[in-house]
Amino acid sequence: MGTGSCVGMKVVVKIGSSSLTRADGGIDQEAISRLCRDVASLASLGHQPIVVSSGAVAAGVGAVGLSERPTDVETLQAVSAVGQSRLMGVYDDELASHGLVGAQVLLDPLDFVHRRQYLHARQTLERLLSLKCVPVVNENDAIASSELRFGDNDRIAALLAHSVSADLLVLLTDLDGLYTADPRLSSDANLVDRVAADDPLLSIQASTSKSGVGSGGMASKLVAARIASWSGVRTVIANAEHEGVVAAIVAGESFGTTFEAHQRTLTARKLWIAFAAETAGRITVDDGAQAALTTRNTSLLPAGVTEVDGAFISGATVEIVDSSGVVFARGMTGLSAAELRDVMGLKTSALPQGMHHEVVHRDDLVVLPQ
Repeated sequence: MGTGSCVGMKVVVKIGSSSLTRADGGIDQEAISRLCRDVASLASLGHQPIVVSSGAVAAGVGAVGLSERPTDVETLQAVSAVGQSRLMGVYDDELASHGLVGAQVLLDPLDFVHRRQYLHARQTLERLLSLKCVPVVNENDAIASSELRFGDNDRIAALLAHSVSADLLVLLTDLDGLYTADPRLSSDANLVDRVAADDPLLSIQASTSKSGVGSGGMASKLVAARIASWSGVRTVIANAEHEGVVAAIVAGESFGTTFEAHQRTLTARKLWIAFAAETAGRITVDDGAQAALTTRNTSLLPAGVTEVDGAFISGATVEIVDSSGVVFARGMTGLSAAELRDVMGLKTSALPQGMHHEVVHRDDLVVLPQ
């Protein structure tokens, strides 16, 4: 790590349900107390901490008299609505004991993809920081259209770090960092202390969650680290149980696994397309289209499309694959799957009058690192 911290760092700290939940399923108030002591330490040094906190469902389970965490989406959303205010109440009390004011911020996925909402959310967060408040952020689970859209808040924390131009993202978990294998299953597992911006580890997708590095929710943290890296934000995965761990990381001490920031940076919209949006289908392109997309920063046109999978609508996020079936890009489509099937392979001059010319506009396309 570095030799020390700079004055006034903006630090996003995410803590997950596994670090906030007791064995009986309720909220571990001491875990929140420990985190708030850390946050207070940062604030006293002139830094600007933002907390991204899971735990609303855990806080609501006991309140409604359930014996265990529900599994259906409707009950999860209802329980999260009950638990969110109770979770925030704990944060308010703990932060107030240090003379700090907590501020609840509930974000929706659209806050990162629509520019007006993105700017509004960013302005609100910046104003809260200027008022010396501590934003406590969570996804608006009660009205989210699907469960765990962001992967246990890891991705939302990374997108938030990009939004506020954070200096550091700290992902607190129940492990000491990223290991070469699951340390709970393998005695040969070693802690990885540093991951370079071009390391292949940053290409691991969330679908690897059942493999060694993906166990215990680590895959979603790798995706978050990748988002943050492409935002120019250094990321550290560390154990939430260590007293003062965030302040120590900010001070330059070595904890957990550090992911270096990448020189390549993307807009919030492209970060959303690349890493956070759910894909609704797949478009296969020929070799010429692949070369044009990867080397010339062009839009994808119908002429280069050879196959369409899925029943997506216009505006959906899709994977773009080469002739061998390898995903090399993602993008938001300008045509529906049905429309594209009718015109794939056609030159622009042969398209029906008035039809959108681009399958995926270059502003809505992200070429992924291989």
